Amino acid sequence: MELFFSREIEGGICRLDHDESGHCIKVLRHRCGDEISVIDGCGTLYRCRITSDSHKAVEAIVLESMENWGGHPYRLHLAVCPTKNNDRYEWFAEKACEIGFDQLTPIIGDHSERRVLKTARVEKILVSAAKQSLKAAVPVVSEPVSVKEFINDAASREGILKLIAYCFEDESIPRISIRQALESYCGNEVIVMIGPEGDFSQEEADLALEAGFVPVHLGASRLRTETAAVTAASAVYFWQMNQ
Repeated sequence: MELFFSREIEGGICRLDHDESGHCIKVLRHRCGDEISVIDGCGTLYRCRITSDSHKAVEAIVLESMENWGGHPYRLHLAVCPTKNNDRYEWFAEKACEIGFDQLTPIIGDHSERRVLKTARVEKILVSAAKQSLKAAVPVVSEPVSVKEFINDAASREGILKLIAYCFEDESIPRISIRQALESYCGNEVIVMIGPEGDFSQEEADLALEAGFVPVHLGASRLRTETAAVTAASAVYFWQMNQ
């Protein structure tokens, strides 16, 4: 199924940007009168008919709209520290989008080796991943914040399952599997924090516990940051599939 992306849909008219128009007309050879499917990134799929086949600015009339197309019955917010290798972070974002999540916040920790992230590039990757995996919603990418800022902001939010994947060396702090944490939760909104290569600092971990985050593990293996994030997204996906 061919999908195009546009945020310019109003008044029954859909407009594709330069890149999407070029792909539609030059690559896929669509012409006036052809029907195309367009996602708006917010969860709605539009069935449209092309009325202007300029390879720089396609216009189409909306024939039908379908809300929550390709959606999932939960809301997952991933707060993940950028990896030293940018490609690994982009790989995680792409794969997690294919599985299903809603928001990504890059968090900068005390032990982070990378402290800058180009969110525009990640957003572009997420659009492609949403189209490839047949989803009308594209995850929101927030601007990077510090781990402590993120925790303090999450502290006041109630009714949300807040999880932190951290290798607690203090054996007096019990960790449960992410599956156990999910199975004991009755809501549908989840936050998962994943640390950098050097893990969260003890101060960050203590602050998260004070804010109501539940310490979890992702199994016996020690996972890279990007692998842990994809594993967490998968755990939430399969948890809801089994509800």
